[in-house]
Amino acid sequence: MTDTLLLQREYTVPTYTDRKLALVLGDGVYLQDESGSRYLDFMSNYGIAIFGYRHPDITRRLTEQLERLPNLHGSFANDVRAEAARRLVARCGGGLARVCFTNSGAEANEAALKFAVLATGKKRFIACRGGYHGKTLGALSATDSAKYRQTLEPLIWDFRFIPYGEPEALERAIDNDTAAFIVEPIQGESGVRIPAEGYLGHAARICRSRGALMIVDEIQTGTGRTGRFLASHAEGLTYDIVTLGKGLAGGIPVGATLVSAAVARGVARGAHTSTFGGNPLAAAGILAVLELMDQERLGHISAIGKRFLEGLRGLPGPNIVEARGRGLMIGLELRRSRDEVLERLQREGVLAAPAGENVVRFLPPYIVEMTHVDIVLGRLERILASLAVESDRQCAAF
Repeated sequence: MTDTLLLQREYTVPTYTDRKLALVLGDGVYLQDESGSRYLDFMSNYGIAIFGYRHPDITRRLTEQLERLPNLHGSFANDVRAEAARRLVARCGGGLARVCFTNSGAEANEAALKFAVLATGKKRFIACRGGYHGKTLGALSATDSAKYRQTLEPLIWDFRFIPYGEPEALERAIDNDTAAFIVEPIQGESGVRIPAEGYLGHAARICRSRGALMIVDEIQTGTGRTGRFLASHAEGLTYDIVTLGKGLAGGIPVGATLVSAAVARGVARGAHTSTFGGNPLAAAGILAVLELMDQERLGHISAIGKRFLEGLRGLPGPNIVEARGRGLMIGLELRRSRDEVLERLQREGVLAAPAGENVVRFLPPYIVEMTHVDIVLGRLERILASLAVESDRQCAAF
C-alpha cells in the first residue's frame, strides 16, 4: 500500500470504487504509477482523455490560454469562448443555434432539463430504462439505476421510464403534458447497448407530433467517440437539445448544452448560470479538440474500432457472451464476473471500465493504433483462457 493510496483513503470521502492504484503521469495512450509501471489506458479516463495525455497541440493551446486569461465570468464577453461557441454550434448542426457552457456532463443535462421546462411550460419527462445521465439531482432523476437513486428518493419532477430502443413504448408513454424525452444514442453505463437503426429518428418524430422536445445525451457518445462527431449524426436529426461533456475540452472539465433557436427563446437570463462555465481555458481546449477532430481522425476511429471489435469477437472460450460497439465505444459481455477480468487486466497493465452487470467497457483514446489493440487482445485472450482452466478445475473438484 503506497503513501498516496493511504493518504487519499484517509482524507477523501469514499464515493468511488477503489482500483487500488495510484497514477501520477500520463503520456500518449499510457498512464504511469508511482513505481514507474505503465498501463495502457483503454478507458481514456472514462472517455475524457480522447487524445491521450500530453497531446502537444492541446497542451500548447491550454498553456497559451493559461498565461493569457484562464477564467472569466459569463457576464463578460471573451474571444475564445465566443469562437468555441460558434464552431461547436456549426460542428453539431441539425438546427442547433446556441450553447450554454457548464462544467460537466451532469450539469449539461441539468441545464437541458431546465431549458425543456422553460421552453414548454411542462414538467413531465420520459427517460429510458438502463439510461445514465449523471448523479446531480436533476440528472439523477433521469437516471434509471436503483443503486444510485434508492437512498435519495424522492427525486425531482416527474419521470417515467420506458424500455430503450422501443419507439412504440415512447408512443404509449408520451402525452400532451410531456416536456421532453431524454435519450442516449448508445447506452454506455448499462453495457454499450445499441438500438436498431432509425430509433432516434422515429423517437424525434413522435416527440414532435406530441409537442414534446427530445434531449439527445451525447456526453459519452459525442465528440467523435463512435466515428462521427455526434453519434446521432447517422440519423440526420433536426435537434431540440443536445448535451456534451467528457473529452470535449481535451481533458479540462466541461459541459455543453446546445439548443435550437426556438428553445433558446424560452430561456430567461439567470435560468442557468455557472461561475466557471465556459471559462476561457476550457474554451481553448474545445477549440483544440475541434481542430484535431477532422475527417481523417474520425475515419481512424471507425476503422480501428471495427478491427478491435472483430478481434474481440474472434476470442475463443466459453466466458464470452457478445462483443458489441461502434467506433471506439465497445463492450465485451461476459458469462462471469466482469470485475475479475478488469482486475486481471489491470495486473497485466491494461485499464478498462465496467458497464452493466458483466460488461467490460473499452473507451480507448483516439490516438490508439493497432499495435495497442493487439496488446490488449493478446492479454485478454490469456486472461480468459486462464479463467476457463480455473473453472474446469473447480468443476472437476466436485
